[in-house]
Amino acid sequence: MGETVSLGEVQETLLIPLYGRAHDAQRRNSILRDTKAIELVAAIDYDFTKFRGPTLSGAVLRASIFDEYIRGFLAEHPDGTVVDLGCGLSTRFDRLDNGRLRWFDLDLPDTMALRRKFFSDSDRYTMINGSILENDWYEQVREGGKPVFLVSEAVLLYFPADTVHRTLEQLATGFPGSRLAIDTGGKAMMKSQDRNPVFRRVPARMQWICDDPGTLAKCGLRLLESRDFASPQPSVGRLWPRRYRVGSKVMRVVLPPPVTTYKLNLFEAVADDERPSRNR
Repeated sequence: MGETVSLGEVQETLLIPLYGRAHDAQRRNSILRDTKAIELVAAIDYDFTKFRGPTLSGAVLRASIFDEYIRGFLAEHPDGTVVDLGCGLSTRFDRLDNGRLRWFDLDLPDTMALRRKFFSDSDRYTMINGSILENDWYEQVREGGKPVFLVSEAVLLYFPADTVHRTLEQLATGFPGSRLAIDTGGKAMMKSQDRNPVFRRVPARMQWICDDPGTLAKCGLRLLESRDFASPQPSVGRLWPRRYRVGSKVMRVVLPPPVTTYKLNLFEAVADDERPSRNR
């Protein structure tokens, strides 16, 4: 028997991208080549086969775009600090470690208990029991005084808008000048959840609707880039298999609104005196 899973409703969704990466790693033209994901799926006692549909490949495409955001940061700050907020069973540190960075993975205690079955802390890698919604971990990741990159993938979507906005303001205040990568989903995407074959198999539902990532300026975030699956970074798109590597104009016609309103965004946290009015 493998490791048993005892996760909250939202935390259970971390198994979806894990299975997507494992499925991708078995392909000859794998995007992420995440063979560790194959090992994790084999070691966990869970019916992953209930997950099917485009969400699995979407998780891989999303990960590749976010990876490239972090590579860009590390090209400028090779000794910088990266914090994966709501990391789940991500293997991003293994994919992006340059031998110099400082990396923190943060998630709730039930997720971290499972994660620690497969990963261990080291001199440059630390796992933290904590929540993206709280700030009690801020000082730990700021201790080195290095530039910070914050990434949170498929986490904030599951919370109400007020909670998300408060959390983003808190992050911007706590890490001024830092980069932050998050995903956002528009109204069309949120309305389509019950038609998604993956979401039919889990109880959690996404709540936060954000049709325009630029509006998050009110939270202290300056939008630097906003991409979708039709507009990856050129360096990333060239590595995608042919079935994904098509012209953006074609994809924008073919892809339905639930996909085209899903954005992968890169922000910079700005100082308080640079922010627009917070009045909502």
